[in-house]
Amino acid sequence: MPGLHVVSFLVVLLLQLRGNTLPNGDIYVGSFDGLVPHGPGKYMWTDGALYDGEWDKSKMTGRGLIQWPSGASYEGDFRGGFIDGAGTFKGVDGSVYKGSWRMNKKHGMGTMVYSNSDTYEGFWNEGLPDEFGKYTWADGNVYIGRWKSGKMNGSGVMQWINGDTLDCNWLNGLAHGKGYCKYASGACYIGTWDRGLKDGHGTFYQPGSKIPCNLEVSDCLTSHDGTSASSSSNEKITIGLLFLLQKLCKNWRLRRFLHRPRRISNGTTPVFDDNSGSHLCQDVSSKSFSADDQCLQDSEVDKDSVYEREYVQGVLIMEQPKNEDSRMSESGIAQENNWEKQAKGPMETIYKGHRSYYLMLNLQLGIRYTVGKITPVPLREVRSNDFGPRARIKMYFPCEGSQYTPPHYSVDFFWKDYCPMVFRNLREMFHIDAADYMMSICGGDSLKELSSPGKSGSIFYLSQDERFVIKTLRKTELKILLKMLPKYYNHVKAYDNTLITKFFGVHRITLKPGRKVRFVVMGNMFCTELRIHRKYDLKGSTQGRSTKKQNINENTTLKDLDLSYVFHVDKPWREALFRQIATFLLLFFLNILLSSFMIALDCMFLESQSIIDYSMLLGIHFRAPNHLKSITSCQNALETTGMSAETECSVALHHEETISSKGFLLVAADEPGPAVRGSHIRGSMVRAAEGGYEEVDLVLPGTGRFRVQLGVNMPARARKVQEDVNVEVENRDTIEEYDVVLYLGIIDILQEYNVSKRVEHAVKSLKFDPLSISAVDPNLYSRRFISFLEKVFPEQD
Repeated sequence: MPGLHVVSFLVVLLLQLRGNTLPNGDIYVGSFDGLVPHGPGKYMWTDGALYDGEWDKSKMTGRGLIQWPSGASYEGDFRGGFIDGAGTFKGVDGSVYKGSWRMNKKHGMGTMVYSNSDTYEGFWNEGLPDEFGKYTWADGNVYIGRWKSGKMNGSGVMQWINGDTLDCNWLNGLAHGKGYCKYASGACYIGTWDRGLKDGHGTFYQPGSKIPCNLEVSDCLTSHDGTSASSSSNEKITIGLLFLLQKLCKNWRLRRFLHRPRRISNGTTPVFDDNSGSHLCQDVSSKSFSADDQCLQDSEVDKDSVYEREYVQGVLIMEQPKNEDSRMSESGIAQENNWEKQAKGPMETIYKGHRSYYLMLNLQLGIRYTVGKITPVPLREVRSNDFGPRARIKMYFPCEGSQYTPPHYSVDFFWKDYCPMVFRNLREMFHIDAADYMMSICGGDSLKELSSPGKSGSIFYLSQDERFVIKTLRKTELKILLKMLPKYYNHVKAYDNTLITKFFGVHRITLKPGRKVRFVVMGNMFCTELRIHRKYDLKGSTQGRSTKKQNINENTTLKDLDLSYVFHVDKPWREALFRQIATFLLLFFLNILLSSFMIALDCMFLESQSIIDYSMLLGIHFRAPNHLKSITSCQNALETTGMSAETECSVALHHEETISSKGFLLVAADEPGPAVRGSHIRGSMVRAAEGGYEEVDLVLPGTGRFRVQLGVNMPARARKVQEDVNVEVENRDTIEEYDVVLYLGIIDILQEYNVSKRVEHAVKSLKFDPLSISAVDPNLYSRRFISFLEKVFPEQD
């Protein structure tokens, strides 16, 4: 660098002696075209920046070298006064970037060597790594995969220097989604990650066990020895060819033939924004999973052992040997298909050629037309004729378009929209913007279809942002919904915090020759960024209300007899769910009286409509057990620092217990800081005794802040009361307890207690206890339902 400063000093002297001093104080020496720089020349700004290169009518254009007073420099192409083309930038901190530029920012293919010796080679967009690239840390750890805005995002592979490899989906630089971790020892783990931590069910294979062959989650799987797998070869070859072409252009001076004609700049120092000087945190690359994931030593287990595991925020809470029969069924092709199914999850995006593709296009086109037609109409109170048989919008959508409909790429279809003004008002009640509604369902993204239909044969679709669920209806269900719609509307309008399913639209598509498909659009009560670890469908009956163990996976919705927890929630929240508010508390909580005993009020409404077979859909997000989290963090600290004294760990645990005994924190809702509100939720917030009977937000360390409302983001304490169905825990002192966040709502409200259900009740009563079956009188169903939930949410001692 001293030599560079000497050269710069001599150039400055030369310019002062031979150059032309401009009115603004800048100095230029070189060729002119009239009165403006044109051709080769040197330009020095008053701040000391120096450019030596080509000009085109006062604009820096072509090849050149620019040096800043700070010591940074760039040599390469300029266009229109900007760094644009191919070139090399050397930063003050010693970092070097070689590659493509656009408008003073790294854009296209390029390689960056950071000041700490980290290296990134791949694609850039607006100055940040984007699309596909390879990042190599100074310690030898490597990530190859997708990027977005400078962070690992999408499918990719991380390989540690010790030989461990993680092939996973990534989000904001952290493993997030389905993944496959292979250890240097030969063991592997297949499961799910959530924000960098294992979360949910997975399978652990000991070294020597037969593992699935088709395990690629990403398109760029790196094998154990560091070589490229076939699934990524095309993408890596593309990058290699692009780098080779760029190198050839540089060596053979071919860039003049590849660039467009040059015209450029304004004669001032380019505004150079080097926003890529930061490098990835070393902690991300150094977290090898072998130490805490394998857990079992090879000497303690058989080489052929396969274990089912369950994690909660990185803490292992369950491990058991996998059933031999299930292992046999998963061998070979069956095992590969099982992994593919897990990788795709419970849903698949509808693509062109999918069986539901044209149906999806018709649905999106119809909803876009309906919402667009009703939105300009001034909002008004719903009238009785808005519910009648004439409250319909009918339209024919030919492929070639018509006077009222646009041309489209689907098949011809007839569209019917039921009670458009009613559902428009319902969407307004739940603060759903018409444009957001259309973008969510009818935007550029496809819908997602659940991999298996419901018990009734209904097919479920999900919007890409997962805010809305679309369900196909039977004709009888449609009639029940339209029949109860006036009372439903009044009930939802009267009780802001109702737990009943929220309906936002009912439609019918008729395809030639006469095939009719009916849909209802509902709110998704599990639309949350928190992972739902358990889902339960609770009716309060016992006959047939259990799930076979071999059919259970992380996507299974469990039933009444599978529930092995009770949930202790804050006292006012329980009182808001049930009709058990003491007289003195009624006065104290007068302002939340409308949201009180919502389950009872909702059940009274359903009973008045002769509805049965409804259920409480309960979603549970587990927080990592505090004592296990403390022990794990303490052990990791001891391994890092080399401490061996057990007293150090006990002191640390005691200190943490004094800080917090829960996995969450309740803060006043009016405290500063953004809180995530539940999707399409309205009404008052519930109040917490722990928060001084004030409205509160839920703060989850490391996750975010959430608005607590009835049935949404509700923190609770889950207590395990049984290890298996109808099996009591032997030692009550060892009962497991977890901090959880609950999501709940009443679903499946379109089944009347009609003649067929009466016959079903009579037939089943001959074989089973009449009180244990689902098909019972609406009054009995309602009372049994509430009684069961009162046991699920018991009063605290």
